[in-house]
Amino acid sequence: MLKLIRAWLRMGVLEGGVTSPTGAGTPQGSPISPLLANIALHVLDEEWQNEGRRLGTLVRYCDDFVVLSPTEQRAEQARELAARVLERLGMRLHPEKTGIVRLTRGGQGFDFLGFHHRKMESWKWRGRYYLQRWPSARAMRVLRGKVRAATARSKTERPVSAVVADLNPVLRGWAAYFRNGNSGRKFNVVDGYVHERLAIFASAKHRLAGRNWTTRFTYGWITRLGVYRLTGNVHRATAHASR
Repeated sequence: MLKLIRAWLRMGVLEGGVTSPTGAGTPQGSPISPLLANIALHVLDEEWQNEGRRLGTLVRYCDDFVVLSPTEQRAEQARELAARVLERLGMRLHPEKTGIVRLTRGGQGFDFLGFHHRKMESWKWRGRYYLQRWPSARAMRVLRGKVRAATARSKTERPVSAVVADLNPVLRGWAAYFRNGNSGRKFNVVDGYVHERLAIFASAKHRLAGRNWTTRFTYGWITRLGVYRLTGNVHRATAHASR
Protein backbone atom coordinates (compact mmCIF):
# COMPACT_ATOMS: atom_id res chain seq x y z
CA MET A 1 0.00 0.00 0.00
CA LEU A 2 2.83 2.43 0.85
CA LYS A 3 4.49 1.70 -2.48
CA LEU A 4 1.22 2.44 -4.29
CA ILE A 5 0.78 5.76 -2.44
CA ARG A 6 4.43 6.66 -3.18
CA ALA A 7 3.80 5.98 -6.88
CA TRP A 8 0.77 8.29 -6.82
CA LEU A 9 2.79 11.07 -5.22
CA ARG A 10 5.63 10.74 -7.73
CA MET A 11 3.56 10.25 -10.87
CA GLY A 12 3.97 13.89 -11.99
CA VAL A 13 1.64 16.07 -14.03
CA LEU A 14 0.67 15.22 -17.62
CA GLU A 15 0.17 18.29 -19.83
CA GLY A 16 0.23 18.24 -23.61
CA GLY A 17 1.55 14.71 -23.66
CA VAL A 18 4.55 15.65 -21.50
CA THR A 19 4.92 14.49 -17.88
CA SER A 20 6.51 17.00 -15.49
CA PRO A 21 7.71 15.89 -12.06
CA THR A 22 6.12 17.42 -8.96
CA GLY A 23 8.31 18.43 -6.06
CA ALA A 24 5.56 18.33 -3.44
CA GLY A 25 1.84 18.00 -2.95
CA THR A 26 -0.77 15.51 -4.09
CA PRO A 27 -2.11 15.06 -7.65
CA GLN A 28 -5.16 17.26 -8.13
CA GLY A 29 -8.25 15.38 -9.27
CA SER A 30 -6.79 11.98 -8.49
CA PRO A 31 -9.06 9.46 -6.71
CA ILE A 32 -6.44 9.22 -3.96
CA SER A 33 -6.28 13.00 -3.31
CA PRO A 34 -9.14 13.16 -0.75
CA LEU A 35 -7.64 10.30 1.25
CA LEU A 36 -4.15 11.83 1.21
CA ALA A 37 -5.58 15.19 2.27
CA ASN A 38 -7.36 13.56 5.20
CA ILE A 39 -4.19 11.75 6.24
CA ALA A 40 -2.11 14.94 6.12
CA LEU A 41 -4.68 17.14 7.87
CA HIS A 42 -5.50 14.62 10.58
CA VAL A 43 -2.91 16.57 12.58
CA LEU A 44 -5.15 19.64 12.30
CA ASP A 45 -8.15 17.63 13.55
CA GLU A 46 -6.17 16.42 16.58
CA GLU A 47 -4.98 19.95 17.35
CA TRP A 48 -8.56 21.17 17.26
CA GLN A 49 -9.63 18.53 19.74
CA ASN A 50 -7.15 20.07 22.16
CA GLU A 51 -6.26 23.75 21.84
CA GLY A 52 -8.61 24.66 19.02
CA ARG A 53 -11.83 23.52 20.66
CA ARG A 54 -12.14 26.71 22.73
CA LEU A 55 -11.73 28.86 19.62
CA GLY A 56 -14.59 27.47 17.56
CA THR A 57 -15.98 24.51 15.66
CA LEU A 58 -13.83 23.13 12.84
CA VAL A 59 -15.76 21.92 9.78
CA ARG A 60 -13.37 20.27 7.32
CA TYR A 61 -13.82 18.43 4.02
CA CYS A 62 -10.47 17.23 2.67
CA ASP A 63 -8.30 20.35 2.33
CA ASP A 64 -11.15 22.86 2.58
CA PHE A 65 -12.32 23.93 6.02
CA VAL A 66 -14.23 26.56 7.96
CA VAL A 67 -14.00 27.50 11.64
CA LEU A 68 -17.19 28.83 13.25
CA SER A 69 -16.18 31.11 16.13
CA PRO A 70 -18.39 33.09 18.53
CA THR A 71 -16.23 36.25 18.42
CA GLU A 72 -13.88 37.99 15.99
CA GLN A 73 -11.03 37.68 18.49
CA ARG A 74 -11.38 33.90 18.66
CA ALA A 75 -11.65 33.75 14.87
CA GLU A 76 -8.30 35.55 14.62
CA GLN A 77 -6.77 33.12 17.11
CA ALA A 78 -8.22 30.17 15.16
CA ARG A 79 -6.62 31.43 11.95
CA GLU A 80 -3.26 31.81 13.71
CA LEU A 81 -3.50 28.29 15.15
CA ALA A 82 -4.41 26.78 11.76
CA ALA A 83 -1.49 28.62 10.14
CA ARG A 84 0.95 27.27 12.76
CA VAL A 85 -0.26 23.69 12.36
CA LEU A 86 -0.11 23.84 8.56
CA GLU A 87 3.35 25.38 8.65
CA ARG A 88 4.63 22.35 10.53
CA LEU A 89 3.28 20.21 7.68
CA GLY A 90 4.94 22.34 5.01
CA MET A 91 1.63 23.94 4.02
CA ARG A 92 0.11 27.39 4.28
CA LEU A 93 -3.31 29.00 4.20
CA HIS A 94 -4.33 30.29 0.78
CA PRO A 95 -4.06 34.10 1.09
CA GLU A 96 -6.94 34.82 -1.31
CA LYS A 97 -9.34 32.21 0.04
CA THR A 98 -8.72 32.79 3.75
CA GLY A 99 -10.56 35.50 5.62
CA ILE A 100 -12.83 36.34 8.54
CA VAL A 101 -16.47 37.24 7.88
CA ARG A 102 -19.30 38.23 10.20
CA LEU A 103 -22.51 36.23 9.83
CA THR A 104 -24.52 38.14 12.45
CA ARG A 105 -27.75 39.74 11.17
CA GLY A 106 -27.16 38.93 7.52
CA GLY A 107 -23.47 39.84 7.36
CA GLN A 108 -21.03 39.05 4.61
CA GLY A 109 -21.50 35.32 4.23
CA PHE A 110 -18.89 32.90 2.89
CA ASP A 111 -18.33 30.28 0.18
CA PHE A 112 -17.73 26.66 1.14
CA LEU A 113 -17.86 23.54 -1.04
CA GLY A 114 -19.48 25.41 -3.92
CA PHE A 115 -22.25 26.95 -1.80
CA HIS A 116 -22.55 30.53 -0.61
CA HIS A 117 -23.70 30.59 3.03
CA ARG A 118 -25.41 33.66 4.42
CA LYS A 119 -27.91 34.48 7.15
CA MET A 120 -31.12 35.98 5.78
CA GLU A 121 -33.89 37.71 7.69
CA SER A 122 -37.17 35.84 7.86
CA TRP A 123 -39.96 37.44 5.84
CA LYS A 124 -42.44 36.22 8.45
CA TRP A 125 -40.61 36.83 11.73
CA ARG A 126 -38.73 40.09 11.47
CA GLY A 127 -35.55 40.20 13.49
CA ARG A 128 -34.91 36.48 13.12
CA TYR A 129 -32.15 35.34 10.79
CA TYR A 130 -31.75 31.92 9.21
CA LEU A 131 -28.62 30.48 7.66
CA GLN A 132 -29.32 29.81 3.99
CA ARG A 133 -27.16 28.48 1.17
CA TRP A 134 -27.21 28.60 -2.61
CA PRO A 135 -24.71 28.08 -5.48
CA SER A 136 -21.76 30.45 -5.21
CA ALA A 137 -20.87 32.97 -7.91
CA ARG A 138 -17.94 30.78 -8.97
CA ALA A 139 -20.17 27.69 -9.25
CA MET A 140 -22.53 29.67 -11.46
CA ARG A 141 -19.66 30.87 -13.68
CA VAL A 142 -18.34 27.33 -14.12
CA LEU A 143 -21.75 26.00 -15.13
CA ARG A 144 -22.38 28.88 -17.53
CA GLY A 145 -18.99 28.16 -19.10
CA LYS A 146 -19.95 24.54 -19.73
CA VAL A 147 -23.30 25.53 -21.22
CA ARG A 148 -21.64 28.18 -23.39
CA ALA A 149 -19.03 25.70 -24.64
CA ALA A 150 -21.69 23.10 -25.52
CA THR A 151 -23.75 25.66 -27.46
CA ALA A 152 -20.90 27.47 -29.23
CA ARG A 153 -21.58 28.71 -32.76
CA SER A 154 -18.64 26.64 -33.98
CA LYS A 155 -20.68 23.50 -33.23
CA THR A 156 -23.80 24.36 -35.20
CA GLU A 157 -23.22 21.41 -37.53
CA ARG A 158 -24.42 19.17 -34.69
CA PRO A 159 -28.13 18.45 -34.20
CA VAL A 160 -29.77 20.37 -31.37
CA SER A 161 -30.87 17.06 -29.88
CA ALA A 162 -27.22 15.97 -29.61
CA VAL A 163 -26.34 19.19 -27.77
CA VAL A 164 -29.23 18.59 -25.37
CA ALA A 165 -28.02 15.02 -24.81
CA ASP A 166 -24.63 16.41 -23.78
CA LEU A 167 -26.10 19.14 -21.56
CA ASN A 168 -28.66 17.09 -19.63
CA PRO A 169 -26.16 15.00 -17.60
CA VAL A 170 -24.30 18.20 -16.65
CA LEU A 171 -27.50 19.96 -15.57
CA ARG A 172 -28.83 16.90 -13.75
CA GLY A 173 -25.60 16.40 -11.81
CA TRP A 174 -25.33 20.09 -10.94
CA ALA A 175 -28.93 20.16 -9.72
CA ALA A 176 -28.44 17.01 -7.63
CA TYR A 177 -25.55 18.66 -5.78
CA PHE A 178 -27.15 22.07 -5.20
CA ARG A 179 -30.76 20.98 -4.73
CA ASN A 180 -30.47 20.86 -0.93
CA GLY A 181 -30.74 24.40 0.34
CA ASN A 182 -32.17 27.64 -1.00
CA SER A 183 -31.18 27.39 -4.66
CA GLY A 184 -34.56 28.15 -6.24
CA ARG A 185 -33.66 31.56 -7.68
CA LYS A 186 -30.31 30.35 -8.99
CA PHE A 187 -32.01 27.36 -10.60
CA ASN A 188 -34.41 29.73 -12.38
CA VAL A 189 -31.44 31.75 -13.65
CA VAL A 190 -29.75 28.60 -14.98
CA ASP A 191 -32.92 27.46 -16.76
CA GLY A 192 -33.24 30.87 -18.40
CA TYR A 193 -29.61 30.86 -19.48
CA VAL A 194 -29.84 27.35 -20.96
CA HIS A 195 -32.98 28.36 -22.87
CA GLU A 196 -31.29 31.49 -24.21
CA ARG A 197 -28.11 29.67 -25.28
CA LEU A 198 -30.03 26.91 -27.04
CA ALA A 199 -32.18 29.50 -28.82
CA ILE A 200 -29.04 31.33 -29.99
CA PHE A 201 -27.56 28.01 -31.12
CA ALA A 202 -30.68 27.02 -33.04
CA SER A 203 -30.97 30.49 -34.60
CA ALA A 204 -27.37 30.34 -35.80
CA LYS A 205 -27.92 26.81 -37.09
CA HIS A 206 -30.91 27.95 -39.17
CA ARG A 207 -29.22 31.27 -40.07
CA LEU A 208 -31.82 33.37 -38.31
CA ALA A 209 -31.12 36.81 -36.84
CA GLY A 210 -31.55 37.32 -33.10
CA ARG A 211 -32.37 34.83 -30.35
CA ASN A 212 -35.99 34.04 -31.34
CA TRP A 213 -36.65 32.52 -27.93
CA THR A 214 -39.98 34.31 -27.49
CA THR A 215 -41.29 33.58 -30.98
CA ARG A 216 -39.90 30.39 -32.48
CA PHE A 217 -37.67 28.68 -29.91
CA THR A 218 -40.05 29.07 -27.00
CA TYR A 219 -40.61 27.27 -23.71
CA GLY A 220 -42.71 24.69 -25.55
CA TRP A 221 -39.79 24.05 -27.93
CA ILE A 222 -37.43 23.55 -24.98
CA THR A 223 -39.91 21.16 -23.38
CA ARG A 224 -40.27 19.08 -26.54
CA LEU A 225 -36.48 18.80 -26.77
CA GLY A 226 -36.47 17.19 -23.33
CA VAL A 227 -34.07 19.70 -21.75
CA TYR A 228 -33.57 18.94 -18.06
CA ARG A 229 -35.03 21.79 -16.00
CA LEU A 230 -33.69 22.68 -12.59
CA THR A 231 -36.71 24.69 -11.47
CA GLY A 232 -38.82 22.73 -8.99
CA ASN A 233 -36.01 20.42 -7.93
CA VAL A 234 -35.00 22.18 -4.71
CA HIS A 235 -35.11 20.28 -1.41
CA ARG A 236 -35.25 22.84 1.36
CA ALA A 237 -33.14 22.03 4.39
CA THR A 238 -34.14 22.82 7.98
CA ALA A 239 -32.25 25.83 9.32
CA HIS A 240 -31.86 27.17 12.84
CA ALA A 241 -32.83 30.72 13.67
CA SER A 242 -30.57 33.18 15.41
CA ARG A 243 -30.32 36.86 15.99
